[in-house]
Amino acid sequence: MKAVRFHAYGSPDVLRHEDVDRPVPAAGQVLLRVAATSFNPVDATIRAGSMQGPIPVVLPHTPGIDVAGTVEALGEGVDNVAAGDQVIGFLPMTGTGAAAEYVLAPAGILTPAPTSIPLADAAALPLTGLTAWQALFDHAGLTAGQRVLINGAGGAVGDYAVQLAKHAGAHVIATAGPNSGERARAAGADEVLGHGVPELSAVVDAVLNLAPVEPIELAALTSVVRDGGVVVNTTVWMPAPYDKQRGVRGIDLFVNSDAAQLARLVALVDSGELRVTVTRRVPLADLPALHAEAAKSPISGKAVVLPSPAAV
Repeated sequence: MKAVRFHAYGSPDVLRHEDVDRPVPAAGQVLLRVAATSFNPVDATIRAGSMQGPIPVVLPHTPGIDVAGTVEALGEGVDNVAAGDQVIGFLPMTGTGAAAEYVLAPAGILTPAPTSIPLADAAALPLTGLTAWQALFDHAGLTAGQRVLINGAGGAVGDYAVQLAKHAGAHVIATAGPNSGERARAAGADEVLGHGVPELSAVVDAVLNLAPVEPIELAALTSVVRDGGVVVNTTVWMPAPYDKQRGVRGIDLFVNSDAAQLARLVALVDSGELRVTVTRRVPLADLPALHAEAAKSPISGKAVVLPSPAAV
């Protein structure tokens, strides 16, 4: 089969589109025929070698944390899926990824794919959708009637976060750049402001920081949070700020694979309450070029990567 791998850490030039052996599922594993994976910025930091501490991988390594695909074969003891099922999942970040024609997945991380969108497009949901869900509900404890500031709402995680927060009945304030403000409005933001620490008419219950801001700007976000509120931060190379005197907590988010939460997201997609937006569909052979593009400037929206060029 074909896969994209890197044999050493480094620039996008280390990525190779090459022939590898098709894997065989062990006990508890499922072999998936990949419909698509997606590009996430963490893929680039893993490739560059910047995440060897928290996310150690074995070289050569295949990137691609998200997967959407069809069950091809089952390992011993797997009974939650069957051959032919269409599924999605958030693969273990330290394991072999889905930038390939086939990939092994632990059976327990898989959930049935949405039926209302193309299977390949569903690869845009797991990592970013779970990040937004866990930030808002597991860590911020967001409930109806609360106010939340989503800093950096124009990206893929921000798009889901705005939609989920609105669905939960919150008042959503988004910061976004000039090219992504309309996307935040379309997602349902009540207010859309420019980048930087905003001047708000009232404090918020929670801040979700998705933007790679300067440390001083990140620290200043506590100033817009009510006493006893929370700042949830996804840029984990900078610790989340807090204000002990006012009881403002700071939480660094490390997203977890959770099939039950992913199933809830799928249900929202199929009910029309959560929109999956794919801005680009890229052939697997062009993944190195996508990494090179991302190294120059952030990829706008969500790009999915397809092993079959005919599906692009």
